[in-house]
Amino acid sequence: MKDYIEERAVEIANYIIETNATVRQTAKKFGISKSTVHKDVTDRLMRINPALASKARLVLDVNKSERHIRGGMATKEKYLHQLPSKDNPMFTL
Repeated sequence: MKDYIEERAVEIANYIIETNATVRQTAKKFGISKSTVHKDVTDRLMRINPALASKARLVLDVNKSERHIRGGMATKEKYLHQLPSKDNPMFTL
C-alpha cells in the first residue's frame, strides 16, 4: 500500500475520533468519497493500526445507530421553515 494512503487512513481515523464525525462529514472534509472513507477505516486501517481502527469503528457504529434520528430532525427542520401557502393547506397558520 502506498504511504500516502496509509497516512490518509490514520488521519481520517483521528479526525473521526476527535470530532465524532460521520462518514459523510469526513468525506466532505477530506474531499474523498464516502466509500473511500469506509474502506480506509474498516479495511486498510485494520492492517496498519488495529487499535485505532477499533476506536474509529466505535464512533461510526454510534453514528450509524443514530442516523435515523438525525434524518427525522432534518425533515422536521425542513418543514418548520417552509412558508405557508394557499396551494398547500397543510402548512397554513
